[in-house]
Amino acid sequence: MKKFIETLSNIWKIEELKGRIIVTLGLLLVYRFGAQVVLPGIDTQQLAELSSRTDGGGLLGILNAFTGGAFANASFFALGIMPYISASIVVQLMGLAIPYLQKLQKEGESGRKTLNQITRWLTIGICLVQAPAYLYSLGSLGVPDSAFLLGKGLDFMIPAVLILVTGTIFAMWLGEKITDKGIGNGISLLIMVGIIARMPQSFVQEFVSRTAGSNGGLMLILIELILWFVVILACIMLVMATRQIPVQYARRTASGGYEKNVFGSRQYIPLKLNASGVMPIIFAQAIMFAPAYIGRIGALKDTGVGEWLQTEFSNIFGLWYNIVFALLIIIFTYFYTAITVPTNKMADDLKRSGGFIPGIRPGKETSDYLDKIMSLITFPGSLFLALIAVLPAIVMKIMGIQQGWALFYGGTSLLILVGVAIDTMQQVNSYLLNRHYDGLMKTGKNRKVVA
Repeated sequence: MKKFIETLSNIWKIEELKGRIIVTLGLLLVYRFGAQVVLPGIDTQQLAELSSRTDGGGLLGILNAFTGGAFANASFFALGIMPYISASIVVQLMGLAIPYLQKLQKEGESGRKTLNQITRWLTIGICLVQAPAYLYSLGSLGVPDSAFLLGKGLDFMIPAVLILVTGTIFAMWLGEKITDKGIGNGISLLIMVGIIARMPQSFVQEFVSRTAGSNGGLMLILIELILWFVVILACIMLVMATRQIPVQYARRTASGGYEKNVFGSRQYIPLKLNASGVMPIIFAQAIMFAPAYIGRIGALKDTGVGEWLQTEFSNIFGLWYNIVFALLIIIFTYFYTAITVPTNKMADDLKRSGGFIPGIRPGKETSDYLDKIMSLITFPGSLFLALIAVLPAIVMKIMGIQQGWALFYGGTSLLILVGVAIDTMQQVNSYLLNRHYDGLMKTGKNRKVVA
């Protein structure tokens, strides 16, 4: 504990890092404050039914978790940062098919700025669709008409839509400022803070459920916490696991005040076990909204098939929901890995730099070899990712955990928490090491520098 305190002390000795942390905390506080400010024209006292529906888990619970409760509060940030993420995904996927976007991706900083601008405009377009849909759906989610003090006419809808769109754009701006002026990963930090904001309430509900009605008591709470930490460790292993591919360089030139030839230099290409991150879960979760919606429309609505689709795919803890969910995650893991890990480009870069994989010819053979390795390691990675995604349903069925608390045993929420926490620690770690301190994973003492 003493060494940990010394590490924290070293963090505050670095003025630049201290300033970035303060800026990050301040902007996150602004985001959390905005999540509590309700849209003008809505009676906050009549939102209890909406809150109860989102607190019980399910698809609405997931949406509410990603917005940090703003969805249930009908606040300025009710749409959260998700429209921006959706726009980013669309632009990334369109880059595979549209030559103009492919050209921008290769233009470096100027191309990146243009792509960011396209993403922002697409975010506004998505918000203009989602904002009216959200406002009109409040009635079906348990908000009575009397809660709309100005009614649902244009004099309410137009300002409310503009506020919701502005809220998302402002949240996007906060994320970009955290990335530029703070400790980085701004968008991810906004999502993480929203998820963490729901955690205390979910745990208190689970604690009361276990202790109030002789439903396992403190011992079962302790077992749940131990299991939760084990799942977190498993997620860390999934996020950080890599396969090291050895690369041999026949001849390289190194400079450090003088130039010299280095023969036989060996390095490694780290191929991640889960190169796609949480994107397969996000893709699969977006698709999982479709079956229940299809069951409510058209010829299926009044049939047994339509009723079955609505029943089975509206319950995120149901058997069929999780079977289809897991299969989609495995499929999307392969898909997203294929488009984000350019084995052809990696092989070309190796060939141009004079590197080669021992026993493998440069060029196409290297590309095929890397592609084969990625396929082999993606399979266990996709299975592990699918298991983590459906784990909340498993622990709820086996241990009887409350739905809200069960969501933190896996799925997108836990993987985002773990991934963002690791990235943030690495950012802080780099500042400490650059200032000759040991990193967060080691002691907090000053490192001796030998001149």
